[in-house]
Amino acid sequence: MERSTQKKMQAAGVGQSEWPTQDFAKTSDVLELGDADFDYIAAEHDTMLVEFFAPWCGHCQRLAPEYETAATQLKAKVPLAKVDCTVNSETCGRFGVNGYPTLKIFRNGEESSAYDGPRTADGIVSYMSKQAGPSSTPLLSDEDLDAFINNFDASVVGFFSRPESTQLAEFQKVSGALRDSYRFSHTTDLGLGHQHGVETESVLLFRPPRLNSKFEDRVVKFTGSISISVLRSFIRDNVFGLCPHLTAENRDNLRGRDLLVAYYDVDYLRNPKGTNYWRNRVMKVAVQFQSEGLSFAVADRQEFQDELEEEFGFGASDGGELPLVAIRTREGHKYTMQEEFSRDGTSLQHFLEDFFAGRVKRHIKSEPVPQSNDGPVKVVVAETFDDIVNDNEKDVLIEFYAPWCGHCKNLDPKYTELGQKLSNDPNIVIAKMDATANDIPPPYDVQGFPSIYFAAAGQKDQPLRYEGGREVNDFISYLEKEATNSLVLDNAREDL
Repeated sequence: MERSTQKKMQAAGVGQSEWPTQDFAKTSDVLELGDADFDYIAAEHDTMLVEFFAPWCGHCQRLAPEYETAATQLKAKVPLAKVDCTVNSETCGRFGVNGYPTLKIFRNGEESSAYDGPRTADGIVSYMSKQAGPSSTPLLSDEDLDAFINNFDASVVGFFSRPESTQLAEFQKVSGALRDSYRFSHTTDLGLGHQHGVETESVLLFRPPRLNSKFEDRVVKFTGSISISVLRSFIRDNVFGLCPHLTAENRDNLRGRDLLVAYYDVDYLRNPKGTNYWRNRVMKVAVQFQSEGLSFAVADRQEFQDELEEEFGFGASDGGELPLVAIRTREGHKYTMQEEFSRDGTSLQHFLEDFFAGRVKRHIKSEPVPQSNDGPVKVVVAETFDDIVNDNEKDVLIEFYAPWCGHCKNLDPKYTELGQKLSNDPNIVIAKMDATANDIPPPYDVQGFPSIYFAAAGQKDQPLRYEGGREVNDFISYLEKEATNSLVLDNAREDL
């Protein structure tokens, strides 16, 4: 283990008792490390989370109380530390810190990986709890196995014939690589797996007990040759099952597919029976459409209330205690079930039949269509996007803005002047859309404001992001190069 600072001190004849250390605040459970002591303190811990920060950083200041709370909850399991990069530039430089806060996971003093988990106390505790100890938990008895798989999350268990098994070695590589996402355990006693049909070396995926149902097997078996890519695919394809519980933590993993979600009072802690009552009715219908490429999930309505209102137009009182149903495709298209959810599932079945037959109208978040739209800059709303921006006969320059955006407000008079200069050009449209009040269709990618795109006539599926200057001359120069036809400028306003 390299401990460069320690070696330098030893070489200089400095005893351990004389090594400089920070005067840790007694009220803090976060270790304060610096250039002088980082290496030898980090090496003392199997796993440690380190925040590299600057005192003036606003993000660091907001993280501080969450980090402190997490450190207190984790102090018996995983230490949390911090390094002030404004006074410990050597350490921060060694680990490539170029922004604040930067969080990294260390194992036995060596940098292991970047921390990319939540920045809340609960999120940090949950994430780092999974990082503590071995990546795969050894199981020695039936009781160990039962205790491990009786968990809120899915469990991946490897059954092997001996400690020297090459498949076990590969399994532990997989668990190390995927420990952030899944729970792993293993045993070298094949007998522990007999109750689950294990006769030879294999891996079993146990779905959470709370999600058991008559519509699918709780346990899925993998018997192939283990590798990271193959086992990762097996887990990814099977871990969620027919109808998983969608949460804020797993939403990103589930959102990369065409997904139907039933939103209602999902509470597996206080009301598991009531929760599964509605989930079973979703699953009863889901099994009929398994081959159609649509995934299913249930989610707590309160947890996703903002999304239901903003993205799908459901009010807080809509549906009462009955599930609300919405579909979001991987392309971002949205559909909602307007009929009341029936207890026999027939309304959901009819909705899906209509959806796959193309009879369900897309739900689009849109401002009202303007009664008049004769200004130099055309106002676009989601309902008119196809008519204006996707008009194949015209080039369109469109600005996606936010009403509160200062840069957008500064651009507005120049953008209006641009529209005026091109008001007599029949081949080009200068347009704008409030991106906070309207759905933005693919392939437009709006991550900040203003975002400006040019959609050429006949090439509406390949809009170009405008990256040029924000003066009128800059826009004119750009359009002279990109426009399908020569620009027709208003001579009365021509002052270029």
